[in-house]
Amino acid sequence: MTEQPSPDFPEYNGQTAGVWDRLAEWWDDKIGDGNDFQDYLIEPASERLLALQPGEQVLDIACGAGRFTRRMAALGAIITAIDHSEKFVQRARERTTENTDKIEYRVLDATDTSAMMTLGKNRFDAAVCTMGLMDMSSIEPLIATLPKLLKPDGRFVFSVTHPVFNSGTSRQVAEQYNKDGEIITRSGVTVTDYARPYVYMGIGIYGQPVQQHYFHRPISLLFNTCFKHGFALNGIEEPTLPEELKGKSRMPLSFNNMPSIPPVLVARMVLK
Repeated sequence: MTEQPSPDFPEYNGQTAGVWDRLAEWWDDKIGDGNDFQDYLIEPASERLLALQPGEQVLDIACGAGRFTRRMAALGAIITAIDHSEKFVQRARERTTENTDKIEYRVLDATDTSAMMTLGKNRFDAAVCTMGLMDMSSIEPLIATLPKLLKPDGRFVFSVTHPVFNSGTSRQVAEQYNKDGEIITRSGVTVTDYARPYVYMGIGIYGQPVQQHYFHRPISLLFNTCFKHGFALNGIEEPTLPEELKGKSRMPLSFNNMPSIPPVLVARMVLK
């Protein structure tokens, strides 16, 4: 059996928080009220896999400005929401005007095991990390700590940009061809480097003022890191944008025009 590479890039540990502090306010101004990925893909799939019950204790990791935090609280869950960006947490607090008794925001680095353990042993019914793992330089400290924070039957749901179709070397392409006298345009994705973990710089939203780090990890590496620390996979979704959004984007190679290709992956892990 081939030895699994490390999922972590510790040499970048001190760099990502500064980038997100610079981006937080701009990012929240741009998509704080949602976008197609959040509305149609990430949040509905995460809700289905979380299957929250009123009163459950949930740890929201990399909460950003708290959009999904507030959505979970509206469903009756009790949320402890953390982010390593002080500016994001400040925005989250400012935006939270309802269910304030159900939400606690904290500035906390999810890769810091000692800090994470201050949240309380075996406290949470569920943990969720919404589009955060690919932004974290080190994920194994978090995944190793979660079994200590979750209750014995706890679950962990995470979403990431799809490691196959939406990563550093994936390229959106289009082709045109003549079929029975009609010009057909077909969009798709090519991938040239998938199987190894690597770091690249990029943007999540067109026009953002500074690039962010992305940490590509193939699906096997993400899942095997969870398996190593006592989790089992028991739910997965690869949601796609609905046909009605086709043509909506001003970008011809947008995922809006690829309704059969999933740009995100959402998984549920449970403790064995």
